Amino acid sequence: MSGGKHLAKGSPKPELPDDGKLRLYSMRFCPYAHRVHLVLDAKKIPYHSIFINLNEKPEWLTEYSPLGKVPALQLTEEEGKPALIESLVIAEYLDEKYPEPKLFPSDPLKKAQDKILIERFNAVVGPMYKIFVNTEVSPGTITDVSTGLDIYEKELRARGTPFFGGDKPGMLDYMIWPWCERSAMLKYLLSDKYEMDKERFEKLLQWRDLMEKDEAVKCFYLDGETHAKFMKTRREGEPNYDMLVVNPCKRQRTC
Repeated sequence: MSGGKHLAKGSPKPELPDDGKLRLYSMRFCPYAHRVHLVLDAKKIPYHSIFINLNEKPEWLTEYSPLGKVPALQLTEEEGKPALIESLVIAEYLDEKYPEPKLFPSDPLKKAQDKILIERFNAVVGPMYKIFVNTEVSPGTITDVSTGLDIYEKELRARGTPFFGGDKPGMLDYMIWPWCERSAMLKYLLSDKYEMDKERFEKLLQWRDLMEKDEAVKCFYLDGETHAKFMKTRREGEPNYDMLVVNPCKRQRTC
């Protein structure tokens, strides 16, 4: 289940079947929640999505997520306990709990190196976020995004594989993908119609094209224009969380 209206203040608790499935509290346009959807879909783990209006959170949300945050994963076998929070914590838990397919490298050193690269991607996320939410952006911010991406272009070249995970996506691929998917909205948000340098980021652009064909990615994929339309509503102070529900023709692909 990966569609539906975002629940807001005054909404009753969702009535979900007692079917043993995990329950993910999410927001359709949140890149951190997107990470968890990717891991769940890559591992083909059945789950329910409960989408939350983050501007007007339902009163009962803190019963499951004490900090009122998404993503939050409720474990049905521990019904009375708070959900897991923080995207990286949830992703690593799922990889250990449901080991097929294994997303982190089995080798401890390689796993540690990939976790470092996931953390270092914050150097891309920070300036990219500034571009997303602000109507006026300094040229230096775009430069910071490109400088951060240089690390991952170099890493892909060094690994000599189509994905960071090898012949198929691994945890590093999925943890950075939400922002790479959203980077496609830059040409709609910036007046100069920003495009990534095809020579500077040759391997990353090839990787991006391959990632779009991945089954887990396709489950939750939105094109750059759609991401940009949501971001423009957020810039205006009234984020339209349910724009995909209102406009069925623009709804996301689902598994």
